[in-house]
Amino acid sequence: MALKDEVRPGRPENIRAVPVRHYGRWIATAVLVYLGVWLALGVAKNPNFEWNVVGQYFTSSTVLDGLDLTLRITFAAMFIGIVGGVILAVMRLSPNPLVSGSAWLYIWFFRGTPVLVQILAWNFISVLAPKVGPTKIPEFGIGIPFGPTFVHFNANNIITPLVAGILALGLNEAAYMSEIVRAGILSVETGQSEAAQALGMTRLLVLGRIVLPQAMRIIIPPTGNETISMLKTSSLVSVIAVSDLLYSVQIIYGRTFQQIPLLMVAVLWYLMMTSVLSVGQFYLERYFGRGIAQRQTMLEKLWANLRTVRPASGGIR
Repeated sequence: MALKDEVRPGRPENIRAVPVRHYGRWIATAVLVYLGVWLALGVAKNPNFEWNVVGQYFTSSTVLDGLDLTLRITFAAMFIGIVGGVILAVMRLSPNPLVSGSAWLYIWFFRGTPVLVQILAWNFISVLAPKVGPTKIPEFGIGIPFGPTFVHFNANNIITPLVAGILALGLNEAAYMSEIVRAGILSVETGQSEAAQALGMTRLLVLGRIVLPQAMRIIIPPTGNETISMLKTSSLVSVIAVSDLLYSVQIIYGRTFQQIPLLMVAVLWYLMMTSVLSVGQFYLERYFGRGIAQRQTMLEKLWANLRTVRPASGGIR
């Protein structure tokens, strides 16, 4: 009887598997760890950051009110952007050249001008309203073009700085979201839409029941990125004196002259909020991407690597 490890006549030798040595990875890891520790110690021990001041104002009422307003601006603008983006994407795909051309013109204009310029323009939009009455109050109206006006609105009361900021951010976002939604719709095979229409389904029903649910796998990741970007871009409304998070810390350090620690308060809050949104985006992507290759968190990847580690030596038959 032959021994277990004995090579029988006519059989190849057992293969000795030797793992590949990735020296470059270990060197890169060591360099990154060194730089990370050096940076962390430098930030923690630098007295000019005044971490006691950061802790003092981190949960102050002024900062928390600004944080609340930042979140409300972000989600209101994203709501306008998503709804407007879906409408514009459907218009772009319309066979009617006037409808698709109008959507293209909107996207061209709002993507071609800086969002800061749009915020300032909306803030001063009341200048374009006609001055009515002896007090010359600017008013917007609803009525027949070049005819009677049925309803009048005080432009200064309607377009406040907060409303101007939300409109500018939301309408600008709609131009970008429309391209994201359009790309998702075009990723679905046209044969499915044709089959559904052959069964008698209307175009809108096909879009809502068949196309959009499948397109969400393509739409969700960039939409999450746009939401995170909107959270940071909302700080631009501080230029029109909207009391968001950035404007709130500016008000404080304008009084105390402690610019760096107050800016660190804003930085830390922005990092916390974007981290939460990133986690939500990850699980949304996983939900809508089920049935295909799943993304993993860093802990899941680490656990998977630990489970698949094999001994450095051993035979493979």
